[in-house]
Amino acid sequence: MSKAWTPDSWSGFEARHLPSYDDGAALERATATLANFPPLVFAGEARALKSDLAEVADGRAFLLQGGDCAESFAEFHPNNIRDTFRVLLQMAVVMTFAGKRPVVKVGRMAGQFAKPRSAPTETQGEITLPSYLGDNINGIEFDAAARRNDPERMVRAYSQAAATLNLLRAFAGGGYANLRQVHQWTLDFMGRSPWADKFSDVADRIGEALDFMKACGIDAETLPQLKGTSFYTSHEALLLPYEQAMTRRDSLTGDWYDTSAHMVWIGDRTRFVGSAHVEFARGIGNPLGVKCGPSLAPDELLRLLDTLNPGREPGRITLIARFGHDKVEAGLPPLLRAVTREGHPVVWSCDPMHGNVVKAESGYKTRPFDRILREVKGFFAVHRAEGTHAGGIHVEMTGQDVTECVGGAVAITDEGLRDRYHTHCDPRLNAAQALELAFLIAEMLNREAAERRRDAA
Repeated sequence: MSKAWTPDSWSGFEARHLPSYDDGAALERATATLANFPPLVFAGEARALKSDLAEVADGRAFLLQGGDCAESFAEFHPNNIRDTFRVLLQMAVVMTFAGKRPVVKVGRMAGQFAKPRSAPTETQGEITLPSYLGDNINGIEFDAAARRNDPERMVRAYSQAAATLNLLRAFAGGGYANLRQVHQWTLDFMGRSPWADKFSDVADRIGEALDFMKACGIDAETLPQLKGTSFYTSHEALLLPYEQAMTRRDSLTGDWYDTSAHMVWIGDRTRFVGSAHVEFARGIGNPLGVKCGPSLAPDELLRLLDTLNPGREPGRITLIARFGHDKVEAGLPPLLRAVTREGHPVVWSCDPMHGNVVKAESGYKTRPFDRILREVKGFFAVHRAEGTHAGGIHVEMTGQDVTECVGGAVAITDEGLRDRYHTHCDPRLNAAQALELAFLIAEMLNREAAERRRDAA
């Protein structure tokens, strides 16, 4: 990588999975408009997340990162934002209560639009059109006009992200996240799940603890830690013209930050040597994620870490493992050992979604819930065996009552996929499945906490 970095220095590197625009002047107008818009997040907020992630890297906290596979213009609605936020709160409460550690909450929200695709075109019948690349690039409808890459979509995506962030900030700090409201976070359709009853039990116990604290003179209404929560946003920094336009110099430190999100990540398909996406990411001060799959060799990962975090700053890098249920226990240890040996302070997070996609007999793309659970269990097992810290979970989920991933306690069958299959890209966990996953992770965190107490005794 070159030593001199600027927000546009990525343009001198190989850029894969970027759209081509047939109207260069329109692209310049759109990016100029974005460059004059206010930042969506602030450098100080990104530094706060980095500080929280440093706690995760050191084993004193846990990372929960979740949200949509790909946000869409069609499903943009305050209720959808609220319901996904609510499920993430439920998951975090369950994990915090069991693991006795803070949970850092990061949404795949307010910017997760663009998606890399395995093929540049899609064919239906005798018609071949460009692939759908995400609502900030082109449309999902299968016609030539919709599939044209339109730079003005970036401006619309910015507006939707700004509105989403405004609502998330209101929920996080305006009383909705108050632990006194914990019983109100259960979605109506969750009543069909046995995990809803289990969550209600946790909520009862939290309420009893708050009553005890109030009797001792500590009221949740006067403590910001109990009345609200910190909530951060993230997305894959795939569409580099958008990310460049949103990159600003911090007036306090002089450092550059991508103000489109608190955290951005580099995908499994764009983290190669000589990548434009790596070049862009190395120069911004945000916390960074790197997707790590079976194709990543230990030496290549170490070169990436030296490039992206040469100062070895804690909280800067989150390594998001996405191997698949049958590969994680063989594929993760070599990477983990290399990073540990070289002393890089990273957060290790598990993405059990992307390596477990199958095509059901009904023709729908799905993710079997049992495979998702097996990958999570394998991830924790590897860390136990290596004496390292399983630091987080990265899931594609929604607060909507969808039927996209088969299995779970409220068993979704192959035949049931067509009932409410709404995703614009990959299948997501619904609220009941996400909460079930949270309880199973909580059991593993509880086991870890017990082992730490035994070691300290």
